[in-house]
Amino acid sequence: MPADSGRPSPAPRPGGRGPGARWDAREVAEREFSSELACTIRVPQRTAENLVAESRALAVDLPATRAALASGEISYRHAQVVVNQAWSVPAEGRAKFEAAVLKSAGTLTASKLKYNARILRERWHPETIKARYQKSVLDRAVFFEPEQDGMASLTFYASAEKAQAAYERVTLMALSLQCAEEERTLTQLKADVFEDLILDGVTPSGLGKGIRGSVNITVPVFSLMGLTDEPAHLEGYGPIDADTARRIAAGAPSFTRLLVHPETGVVLSVGRDRYKVPKDLKKYLRVRDETCRFPGCNRSTAHSGIDHSLDWQFNGLTAEDNLAHLCPPCHALKSETGWSVKHLENGVLEWRSPSGRAFVTEPATVIRAAAPVMPVQAVTPVQAVTPGHPVAPNSLGSPEPPGDPAPF
Repeated sequence: MPADSGRPSPAPRPGGRGPGARWDAREVAEREFSSELACTIRVPQRTAENLVAESRALAVDLPATRAALASGEISYRHAQVVVNQAWSVPAEGRAKFEAAVLKSAGTLTASKLKYNARILRERWHPETIKARYQKSVLDRAVFFEPEQDGMASLTFYASAEKAQAAYERVTLMALSLQCAEEERTLTQLKADVFEDLILDGVTPSGLGKGIRGSVNITVPVFSLMGLTDEPAHLEGYGPIDADTARRIAAGAPSFTRLLVHPETGVVLSVGRDRYKVPKDLKKYLRVRDETCRFPGCNRSTAHSGIDHSLDWQFNGLTAEDNLAHLCPPCHALKSETGWSVKHLENGVLEWRSPSGRAFVTEPATVIRAAAPVMPVQAVTPVQAVTPGHPVAPNSLGSPEPPGDPAPF
């Protein structure tokens, strides 16, 4: 159940479904199947759902496309183009649309076939393009995708005229910067112009003034001091070089440090005393998990809630070894279907599918317990340790967070 609200959810029915269950038996069966398929073939659940839908379309609705794929006349990418364009064509016109698209499919690239299919689709679609646009524009979004070597992609999905206008504006601004002294290529200039507009730009209404995006970075203390070049960890991305981490740290307005203390460290359990998760335990769980902990889900902890793996009403503890981040869709899957989860050592979660298969998810930051710290005569100072180094349990017997990860 979500633990951030400060109050427990209603007790579930047998089988995990609560009195306010939102899914009927058919939807539960479909969700269980698609989620287990996704875990089995190691793809996101939406990808698995699309594979099921594509397979159904090829098996039932588009026999000619399936035959062309089986004979090698077209590739699976070509078949996907036909399927994606045919889904919204009415059943009575689908066969004619399929025949028209397949006429030239064997001689076109997949991207060119997509262009042709989009044009042909207009002839057989019952709705006007205006009506479909009004629905599609609701799906506008921005996507972040990690890439290799410290790079990433930012995708702006919007109406065609706005995306085109944005691209033209960035291009014209980049062209205006070209001169004999400018060493950057036009491609590099466009990227730099876009970066400046996104990071520091202000809308006509004044929105964005003084607003800067924040990042959370876990930096090994010796690397931050310049004594080693051990990579830092950027939340939502992964390893980044030490120089970049130090540069970000130098301009950071504040630090959030998780330091190890043998007696008064971060609270890792409040047992049955409190349902709501305390602030320091939330920080610990965010560093440990980084994303939703359901297999294959990469939604960040910022868009997930903290869930009691063993429900509070069944005597589940508010403790690090009974709490994990789950995004709303994955939490619903756990609540409404036969999926179950168990905590193993070092933050590892073992998920059991409705059919009994086991899937394991590992934490972003591995935390290992070490031998207890012997008491000392003098006042014990706060100690910082580097990530990956064994850390001492606190007075509750739970492992402390990784040494001096400094998200900011």
